[in-house]
Amino acid sequence: MKKTLVSALTTALVVGAASTTFAAANPFSDVPADHWAYDAVSQLAADGVIEGYGDTTFRGNQNITRYEMAQMIAKAMAKSDVSAADKALIDKLAAEFSDELGNLGVRVSNLERNADMVKWNGLVEYTYTSTRHDAGTTDKERKLNDNDLTFRLEPKAEVNKNWDVHARLDADTKLDSDKGGLYDGKVELKRVWAEGHYDNFNVKLGKLPNAINLLSTTDDPYSGAAVTFGNDLKVTLEAGRLDATQFIDMGRDIKGQWKDNIFKDGDDTVNFQAINIGYAKNKFYGNMGYEHMDGAMLDVDKLVKPYTNDNDSEYKANIWFANAGYRFDHNSFFKAEYAQNTEADNYDNAYSFEYDYKGAQQQNKGSWGMYLAYRNLGQYAAPWSTYGDGVDGGQKGIEVGTGYTLFKNVQLFAKYFNGKDIAADKDAEKLFGRIDVFF
Repeated sequence: MKKTLVSALTTALVVGAASTTFAAANPFSDVPADHWAYDAVSQLAADGVIEGYGDTTFRGNQNITRYEMAQMIAKAMAKSDVSAADKALIDKLAAEFSDELGNLGVRVSNLERNADMVKWNGLVEYTYTSTRHDAGTTDKERKLNDNDLTFRLEPKAEVNKNWDVHARLDADTKLDSDKGGLYDGKVELKRVWAEGHYDNFNVKLGKLPNAINLLSTTDDPYSGAAVTFGNDLKVTLEAGRLDATQFIDMGRDIKGQWKDNIFKDGDDTVNFQAINIGYAKNKFYGNMGYEHMDGAMLDVDKLVKPYTNDNDSEYKANIWFANAGYRFDHNSFFKAEYAQNTEADNYDNAYSFEYDYKGAQQQNKGSWGMYLAYRNLGQYAAPWSTYGDGVDGGQKGIEVGTGYTLFKNVQLFAKYFNGKDIAADKDAEKLFGRIDVFF
């Protein structure tokens, strides 16, 4: 009986990935009620810290291997999000069987502890877009429909109390043709960086997302470094190399005429530097800053360049920007943004005004939100805008959108844009829909 009890109570240290709470007084039918550990096991189960095999048993009459023992102990001891009371119970149970645990060795235990520090998140995303452009020269160019499916993984690994490592991997598929997306369905390492967190200081090194200025900068990554320091007033410095093919317009030529997939892949890169000064306090935030990009380009005839000289083979941009937002109450939020490229001869400024009401929260079933915006995104000040799901760079007009959390971690989004292609001065329209399933 003692051997059975040892196996049963040791297995109680298994920490499940899901925090399942059991309501029964004794949720594990093979734990004797006359042992002191009975109350400890019941309390940990009620708190969702431990679980059995799914059928309310520990199967304590079965032998377990040394590796299984090490895995269970390592996971329990590495669990950090438990209360002080539950931690004391876990330590007491571990002390009861210290001889058995000591015989397993430190190496395997540390391996399992490190594995528990790796967190995996991701999503499956379906996107439908229907665009209309009077600037197109054929029916296919005037009416474009896309059905895209994306699978994304975003692992995060803790190195120590100050440093962790992030990554993002994407795979895209065109559902209407059952073919890969821009990268032929291959899994692409979109981002990977190490990040250090210190008091009022943050540093990132690697292939990073750039999100300083939503108007002009894509969330496609650059390779380099970023540092942020400050508290309410923060300063961010970024520098690196940027894949400039992302600035090649994927639908519109240099004269504003819409074409069917003129995108060409390439390895052209530009130098990139940016500075941002931001302030946030209570209901208000504001940012202002500067971005510089320069470098030689090969596909200059298809590049949305920040100037009008088609014969110039060098990409260069100096973009100044400012944005601010204010939250009136729990439901209402307003923000405004402006950017200008001092290198451009025309289409050199971009601006946006947006009002948000409520918001769809990923964890809150039934939550919803909507927004109304007007944007004018001159293509030389917003060469590849992150607002492209609705109003794109080189367009202006009204955009309205909504979001709804259908279930926990399942969200629906819809957007509608009506306006003009700025260079061609012709009508444009877009309908956008998306379903995100997070895990």
